[in-house]
Amino acid sequence: MPLPVLTKPIYKLRQFSRRLWVRMTLIAILALVAAASSTWLGRFVPEEFADRLEDEAVLRILEILASSMLAVTTFSLSVMVAARQWASSQSTPRAHHLVLEDNVTQNVLATFLGAFIFALTAFILVSTGVQTGRDLVVILGFTALVIALVVIAILRWIDHLTNLGGVSETAEQIEDAARDALQLFAAHPCLGANPLTDETPRDGLEPVRSAETGYVLHLDPAELDCCAETAGTRILVTAMVGDFVTEGDTLVLAGKASPAEAIRGAFVIGRTRTFDQDPAFGITALSEIAQRALSPGTNDPGTAIEVIGRLLRLLLQISEKSEEDPAVDYPNLFVPRLSLGALCNEAFSAIARDGADKIEVHVTLQKALSRLAAADHPDLAGAAKACSARALALAETAQPLDSDMARLRDAAP
Repeated sequence: MPLPVLTKPIYKLRQFSRRLWVRMTLIAILALVAAASSTWLGRFVPEEFADRLEDEAVLRILEILASSMLAVTTFSLSVMVAARQWASSQSTPRAHHLVLEDNVTQNVLATFLGAFIFALTAFILVSTGVQTGRDLVVILGFTALVIALVVIAILRWIDHLTNLGGVSETAEQIEDAARDALQLFAAHPCLGANPLTDETPRDGLEPVRSAETGYVLHLDPAELDCCAETAGTRILVTAMVGDFVTEGDTLVLAGKASPAEAIRGAFVIGRTRTFDQDPAFGITALSEIAQRALSPGTNDPGTAIEVIGRLLRLLLQISEKSEEDPAVDYPNLFVPRLSLGALCNEAFSAIARDGADKIEVHVTLQKALSRLAAADHPDLAGAAKACSARALALAETAQPLDSDMARLRDAAP
């Protein structure tokens, strides 16, 4: 099933939901509700169960749970910060968003904090005498459930910590994020709009300029098409997701009667790029991991070879799934197609430059480019051949042995 093109409100909601404090706040509210609801639920507990419980026993359990969860939460937060710094220093600084938005990490931290807040709230209610008798049975039941959730969270956390922040794990996360964005453009190459080409008429259209400076993070094609339909005109998008625009740069070309403010409102412009709806950013981040691995200070050709394989896999998948004649859902909107040739250059040009003196990297690179050159996609195949020729030229300046150059020429398309 093709991925949907997100509207701006849904995009904003998605970005909001990924913040760490949002999930932790929701769990904390749930913990407060659970602790406070024991008074109401206590009326359904048989009296004989309440007679078997003592306040001191329940208070001791809650005290142990609260103190241990506070320590575990603090420790886990420090681990997450350390993993973020490690991923930024060892792979690429562009990966820190993925570490912070990691679902397992956020769920585990939210569980630990929720357990702490529940235990602390219940301890206060019991020790002050607000909840007694049959209420204690409910509190104990909730405590057993919380302990079970904490045990599961700890087991998941231990398993997750073995790879958190590692170069391979970070590359895996970036590859997954890039694949999601690429699949969106494979199903909707022009985001559901008409393809914008050099032959698209521009008569009578005027630029709508940006009021902000930053990267285009998201654009809402449905909102832009609505603006065009209301004004009885066409809109041609010139600033795509991932482009850097300054105040006064052209976002779209539209008719004179078009609502400029509404058109600007269909764009989300921010300070740093994100992986959503921006496949080139994921490709760039993966390439940066290989570049760092090829630096003299790191000298890790194996990681660069691994990244080349990941980039090849992504580009092959998008070339096989890309729609040549996509359905047009927004007839008044024109959007440039995603250029697989540009993605190929973004993926491999810097790796070819930084790994020019490493024969094993260039052999793998030429094999990958040979596979892309044989793809049934003219734009991608042409770019792969051009990248191969450039990589050979770079290698000739750095490879001292003619036999190594012969290997490279044999591997080239």
